[in-house]
Amino acid sequence: MPSTRHTQVVIVDDQPGFRDVARQLLEARGYDVVAEAASAATALDAVERHAATAMLLDVRLGDDDGFAVCGELTRSHPELAVLLASDGDYEHRRDEIESCGARGFVRKSRLAQVDLGRFWPPDR
Repeated sequence: MPSTRHTQVVIVDDQPGFRDVARQLLEARGYDVVAEAASAATALDAVERHAATAMLLDVRLGDDDGFAVCGELTRSHPELAVLLASDGDYEHRRDEIESCGARGFVRKSRLAQVDLGRFWPPDR
């Protein structure tokens, strides 16, 4: 009998409150949140340590630039499906979103309404 493996997600945001809310939302939708990170360095470690397949990544990550972090992660882990998030106005930066390797962008305030299956691999 084949086993079903849920999408393994790392949440990367410098705000603990948002990480908590995002974790609750993602777990309620059946995603397996395997780690949280607050910086670029801890994000890379979490991906490698937990074999994550997806990431919710804040664009404004404290002193780190989420676009640069995404580019570094997707170059070293091309299978990683990164969804950028922010409440800033980044929808119009499609070229930058694509060039850093992200699957897309979502406003944090709309995360609950987004079909995450458009960005992240389905359960296997």
